[in-house]
Amino acid sequence: MSKVTIHPAVDRHITPAQAGFAGGTLQCLCKTDKVEIKIDAQTLHNHACGCTKCWKPEGALFAVIAVAPRDKISIVAHAEKLKIVDENAAIQRHACTECGAHLFGRIENKNHAFYGLDFVHTELSPQSGWAAPGFAAFVSSVIESGTPPSRMSVIRERLQEIGLTPYDCLSPALMDALATQAAKQKGTYREA
Repeated sequence: MSKVTIHPAVDRHITPAQAGFAGGTLQCLCKTDKVEIKIDAQTLHNHACGCTKCWKPEGALFAVIAVAPRDKISIVAHAEKLKIVDENAAIQRHACTECGAHLFGRIENKNHAFYGLDFVHTELSPQSGWAAPGFAAFVSSVIESGTPPSRMSVIRERLQEIGLTPYDCLSPALMDALATQAAKQKGTYREA
């Protein structure tokens, strides 16, 4: 199999979470006057994402993204440099206007299943100990980014090889959360 580059944070080795890790900071890629956010919690649902909306570092095929509780995230430096990439998107991604790095994505729709969780890129952190990626989402979407469909089997093999089960949506647990929220909104939700 030819070498497939997924993302620098997972290509060589996936580092497990550090026990007791309680958060840290993320910084944009600017040389000076970095946008900095503070996360006062460990992240959840970390995964490789192939969608075309998530920010990816130069040369990465996938983004690596996790979530943290919205109330545990604060901007601590250079908020004036942040701008929402697409105000109409479900996840409003806040990016640095100079370097382009996404610092966090926020869902403002209170009826969304993931409302209250912000999406973050822990590779922008100088600290180690964050939750490790556990799956790959929206794998087929890399085709929309210019990947030839003929490469998809080797990409899925590589994801499996490094321990990231590939999905063409989210993981089953997250899809269940979305379906549960939809059922509650439709009035069809039933407890077992």
